[in-house]
Amino acid sequence: MADHADSDSDNTIRILVATDCHLGYAEQDPIRGNDSLVTFEEILQKAQKEDVDFVLLGGDLFHENKPSRKTLHGCMALLRKYCMGNKPCSFEMLSDQQVNFNSCQFPIVNYEDPNLNVSIPVFSIHGNHDDPTGPGNLCALDLLSVSGLVNYFGKSLSLENINMSPLLLQKGDTKLALYGLGSIRDERLHRLFVQNMVRMLRPKEDADDWFNILVLHQNRVKHGPTNYIPEQFLDGFLDLVIWGHEHECQIKPVLNEVKNFFVSQPGSSIATSLSPGESLQKHVGLLKVKGRDFKMTKLQLDTVRPFYIEDVVLSETSLTPGMPNIHSKVLDYCKQKVEDLLDEAENDHTGSEQHPKQPLIRLRVDYSGGFETFSIVRFGNLFINRVANTKDIVHFIRRKENSKDSKTDLKGLKSMRPDALDSARVEDIVQQYFSVSDEVNQLHLLTEKGVGDAVMEFVDKEEREAISELVKYQLQKTQNHLKQRETNDLEDKIDQEITKYKDERKKKKGEEAKEVEEAIERAKAARPAQRQRPQPDDDDIDSPDVSDPDSANVVGAFDSDEDVGPSGTRKSRGRGGKRARGTGRGSTVDSGSRSSRGGGVSRRGRGGSGKPPSGSGPGSHNIKDSFSVSQKRSVTKKNNKTGL
Repeated sequence: MADHADSDSDNTIRILVATDCHLGYAEQDPIRGNDSLVTFEEILQKAQKEDVDFVLLGGDLFHENKPSRKTLHGCMALLRKYCMGNKPCSFEMLSDQQVNFNSCQFPIVNYEDPNLNVSIPVFSIHGNHDDPTGPGNLCALDLLSVSGLVNYFGKSLSLENINMSPLLLQKGDTKLALYGLGSIRDERLHRLFVQNMVRMLRPKEDADDWFNILVLHQNRVKHGPTNYIPEQFLDGFLDLVIWGHEHECQIKPVLNEVKNFFVSQPGSSIATSLSPGESLQKHVGLLKVKGRDFKMTKLQLDTVRPFYIEDVVLSETSLTPGMPNIHSKVLDYCKQKVEDLLDEAENDHTGSEQHPKQPLIRLRVDYSGGFETFSIVRFGNLFINRVANTKDIVHFIRRKENSKDSKTDLKGLKSMRPDALDSARVEDIVQQYFSVSDEVNQLHLLTEKGVGDAVMEFVDKEEREAISELVKYQLQKTQNHLKQRETNDLEDKIDQEITKYKDERKKKKGEEAKEVEEAIERAKAARPAQRQRPQPDDDDIDSPDVSDPDSANVVGAFDSDEDVGPSGTRKSRGRGGKRARGTGRGSTVDSGSRSSRGGGVSRRGRGGSGKPPSGSGPGSHNIKDSFSVSQKRSVTKKNNKTGL
């Protein structure tokens, strides 16, 4: 990094860098509903004030895969207000735009489009929250791209062989090669890197004269053997990596001494979970590039709602479980802690009208040692109109009973039960369920990881056929295996062979992942045929055909507004659990069923009085029954005796 990047504006490319804006987060919350859009407007205002050449976004512009009309309208209005105008763009694009924007309907950078008048171009990749899915493999960024508001790049059309072709930009003597890679499942991308199937193409001429930037949206922190992307996987010719997806603000570039490039992690512009990493001050970055030198300047965001978090260990206080009125004393102690944090928030307030007055507060209370909990809701009601998140101010945690260290200290918080809001993932919940289930509820044919991944696709990506296709695919493979083994006469032998075959599949590296991928591909292939129906002439495309029993399953790419609870949590449509990918991101999803739009028509098998799902009810078959029917047919054809 060099300081002289500030001078010589004719040869200096100025870029405003931001990631994880999460527009639409908690949009139904009466207090926090507009927080994400207010901060996004501040980001665009800073882009105008700093006279940047363009804005670079690192994924998760939207919090939902299908943002509501309110959120989409607010985003488009802000982009039009601050990024359209008569100011000429002072850099030129040298690369083949047909290649750079090959997934877009209009493969041309928006400021060169004769029909548009762009003053500040915006370049963005997609994240894991707003990634492409559904018919046409579209996402919200495709809408912004086709409307000429955003230059959407980094979308890989192949998940087996990824070739990143850079956007080649030049301003004066400075040449910039901008690589982008939208969010891909970490396990898949990790495997592709190991197999050398990810390549970054370089300019043929004067390759060493280009300043190389990569913007990606993946797990940087290790959450499992392959559930992250090590920095060492990236090419050494890079100069700077803009890392999205991680919400903790570490925007100051850090040198990777092994690969000799810098990594900047801007973090999110809004707190989407009450975790310690979200409590740090939020920033965006002003990146200046001149020649092969660069400088990153932090720009503080003043409209972000302040967030204060504190850990309380009751056993370290003067309180003891046997004291008279201990319940009231614990309540008063926690109340005073919140009052102290409110005083701190008042002292930190800038006085600006845009600076939110009601802060977010999280009190993590360790009640180990015989203390009792109190009502979190009643406690929150004491701070209505003073705290933004009254329903979840307090979070109770308890130290594990088998902890060898009897001395309680703040460092021991690492061994406490994790905050489900901060770290729970759908696939982890599924695996945890089967790990503690009794023998009756255990999986005998399917694998826990496969089911977990399929459920995650169903919840996060709304791939409605993912689970059923996985069951069909694994059932078919098991049937073929048993037929090859000629196991058709003894039920005990069949059970043993099924268990053995399942264990063999689990031991094979990548076998489960391939099964899930194949099931997802089958689900996508089956989807168009299931959903091709005549479109109604009415403008309200959201209303399903009540006369069609399957109409409740027909959902367009952006045909519904997602309901969000009072605390900013998203109400699901008949599915429960947690919605989060990675740690510290995602909000708790209500578990209640909810009927779909269009009167009393409910989704089949997901609440209401609709048609029961397959595999449930008195007339359904289990996996063994399905195999039995198939096996009987096969044996009958061979004129053998039926063993099942």
